[in-house]
Amino acid sequence: MSSSRIEYSEKYADEENEYRHVILPKDLAKTLPKTRLLTENEWRSIGVQQSRGWEHYAIHRPEPHILLFRRPLGTDPQTGAVNPELKRQALEEYKGQFGLRGN
Repeated sequence: MSSSRIEYSEKYADEENEYRHVILPKDLAKTLPKTRLLTENEWRSIGVQQSRGWEHYAIHRPEPHILLFRRPLGTDPQTGAVNPELKRQALEEYKGQFGLRGN
């Protein structure tokens, strides 16, 4: 399967996690399990390419070809581990985007 047909959203965040969704070609999505989440090895084996730390966390039943991913704020993309300083910076950026500084 050509990973060039896989589309990636921009990242978005809340106070705990950053998120992104990945849109698979519908013919590829038909071959995936319908009742459970994919492991990292499984989603990487079908051509999804992203840095470390992402977790397939939900099935969007109306559109099962869209995979929903999350990872904790401050995750180091090289190691997949949460870095407290990166987390602090990401949380400050999130608060700044929504005018929540000082809360």
